[in-house]
Amino acid sequence: MRNRLSTRPQFGMKPCCLIVLIAAMALGVLGQPAAAQNRDVLVFAAASLKDALDDINAQYQRETGKHIRVSLAASSTLAKQIENGAPADIFISADLDWMDYLTQRNLIKPSTRKNLLGNKLVLIAPRDSAAQVKIQPGFPLAKLLAGGKLSMADTASVPCGKYGKASLEKLGVWPSVAGQAVQAENVRAALALVARKEAPLGIVYQTDAAADSNVKVVGFFPADTHPPIIYPIALTADSTNSDAAAFLAYLESAKARPLFEKQGFTMLKQ
Repeated sequence: MRNRLSTRPQFGMKPCCLIVLIAAMALGVLGQPAAAQNRDVLVFAAASLKDALDDINAQYQRETGKHIRVSLAASSTLAKQIENGAPADIFISADLDWMDYLTQRNLIKPSTRKNLLGNKLVLIAPRDSAAQVKIQPGFPLAKLLAGGKLSMADTASVPCGKYGKASLEKLGVWPSVAGQAVQAENVRAALALVARKEAPLGIVYQTDAAADSNVKVVGFFPADTHPPIIYPIALTADSTNSDAAAFLAYLESAKARPLFEKQGFTMLKQ
């Protein structure tokens, strides 16, 4: 007679075997390549590219029906995340150093690397500031700050901060303002400090200044006082997303050019 109180599953399989089977099925799904899971292309891009990439992404989605995900941060932060296994498909750095960093670690596909964009470095102030500055060797930046803070991106790792410090050193004024520099995690954070009037002056890219009506450009840093501002782009070595190469090509195309130029970027010749 069958034991009516038995709670053993009547599947012809022991519970332990069933658990193993379910786990194996789960691992099979999780272990599939990213492309097989049909996920969106993931772009890791320097924070200064936000507005341009928002416009390009919207246009690309209208034309293709495909959505692109964009993660924005300092180039240094993004490069480290890729090094630690983040599943980015495309990396756009705001300088050559961080792309070189990934290249040296075999974390990008070298054949896809190109110099995509150029930019300019500017001094900004709140919109209602009366300041107008001629940036030249020995210009009185400390006096212009009047005891306030100079907003910059991190000068040790973030490209805009590195460019800014290099320029101030070349101009001979860094020692006089180093103690007043507030170093933000990325260029957009540096921009926000000036926009909120928490700092009377800041150093950002021309494109960032154009993106916020609460600030204005009060001076341009001479291009020969810092390394050329170049944004390289490449596919990551681990990307298996079949759509990534198509979007990278779109970013390099004539269709993307006016949207980059609208924000103040210079599209470099390939």
